[in-house]
Amino acid sequence: MKTHTKRGRLAAALLAPALVLAACGGDDADPEPDEPDNGEAAPDDEDDPEPGDDVAPVAITLAENAIRGGKNTEAAEWIEDWAIPEFESMMADEGFDITVTFEGSGADDEDYKTTIALDLSTGGGPDVIGGFDGIWVGEFAQANYIQPLDDIYPESSNWDGWDQIPDAVQQNMSFNDQRYGIPGGTDGRVIYFNKELFADAGLPEDWQPTSWEEILDAARALKQLDGVVPIQLNGGVSMGEATTMQGFLPLMAGTGAAVYSEDSGLWQGGSGEVEQVLEFYAAVYGDEELGDPLLQQEAAGRDNSFLMFSEGEIGMLIEGDYLWRAVINPGSDLAPMENRDEVIGWAKIPAREPGAGIDGQDFVSMSGGGGRVLNPNTESPEVAWRLMEFLDSPEALLARHADDPRITSRTDVNEQIIDDEMISFIAEEVLPITFYRPGLEEYPQVSIALQEATEAVVTGTSPEDAAGQYQSTLEGIVGAENIND
Repeated sequence: MKTHTKRGRLAAALLAPALVLAACGGDDADPEPDEPDNGEAAPDDEDDPEPGDDVAPVAITLAENAIRGGKNTEAAEWIEDWAIPEFESMMADEGFDITVTFEGSGADDEDYKTTIALDLSTGGGPDVIGGFDGIWVGEFAQANYIQPLDDIYPESSNWDGWDQIPDAVQQNMSFNDQRYGIPGGTDGRVIYFNKELFADAGLPEDWQPTSWEEILDAARALKQLDGVVPIQLNGGVSMGEATTMQGFLPLMAGTGAAVYSEDSGLWQGGSGEVEQVLEFYAAVYGDEELGDPLLQQEAAGRDNSFLMFSEGEIGMLIEGDYLWRAVINPGSDLAPMENRDEVIGWAKIPAREPGAGIDGQDFVSMSGGGGRVLNPNTESPEVAWRLMEFLDSPEALLARHADDPRITSRTDVNEQIIDDEMISFIAEEVLPITFYRPGLEEYPQVSIALQEATEAVVTGTSPEDAAGQYQSTLEGIVGAENIND
């Protein structure tokens, strides 16, 4: 099956008089069609060129942080062996001579980011840029390195693929309510729980808490079991970004506040909502001892928590679908569970209380992931966009993930490739209620400040004092004038 969308529109663009369509640094001009010599308009459809007639070849480039035989080799192989040949063939069938050159990379993410930023800042770079982390979008947009898709190619807003990507997922490649790219794969956070331990503690197998208090009640019941840590809630600096993504930010979304508001342009300081999150950490790691505070301070604490969970020593653990797919998968090398499918259950993360979450939500989650952006410097926006939409078409994604089912951004594709009950739960129940980290330059430092605040509580500091320390640190990062407290 080949996708032949927007043929007429692209043909008009490619064949328009004097329109130059070449990749960055390409050909200078196209020959113009002959003009009538009698001063009268030529009859409609008379001698109209067909696609391919006198149309200059167009060469564009596609970048991805993937390289054959190295980093993300499967993605590189799919691009080189399937995607580019299929796209070029599709365009040839429509009468256009399009060549796509793949610029693969195997760099560390930060090095790849630096290279992209340098290219874009100097007016160069590939026409289509993949491997673009959603957390970079705001930073690049504020630096004017990237532009909204509608500004580069207005007809991108008419793509039927947008209807298949939940609004919450589109936010991963958006900034200030404008789309800057097409999101790719994503994930979601849930509460995993051991159904056997729940049964021993008198808790239901189909458990779904509707408030933080119900989570704590379950932890208190689990505490009665010998040798069991009731709940693992990532905290502290040693856990790194896992503390922020799996711990602090989902809880904060459940208070109705975001760590950064695009509407106001302000960061959340040591507010009442931040204190509420830290009070939950205190409830877990304080006098009731519902979690293991020492585990949060170990360099290998997260890996150790995975192992303990797989061995039935932790009752509940808040994590992404990565835990299910890659950690406790029976074939994993990390913490495999042969009886995973029978023993492990999952539940949505509730707001502090029903309706208390952002936008009045009852349940919340956090997601990560990236996508592709259109280079605002491209001289071939129509063709580059056609490549972007093709790479995220059902045909392309099914070819990419046929043997490697993952959560894509498209609901129609997920319905076809995902046959795992847990991953389907993420795709169907979690993605519509999820949120993303702010893609701003200051975020990594803010994240560390949040980790420090949780560590302070884990080690005995009061939530109020930890929130005050966070406020002070945040002022040093973003400035007091940029904080909503």
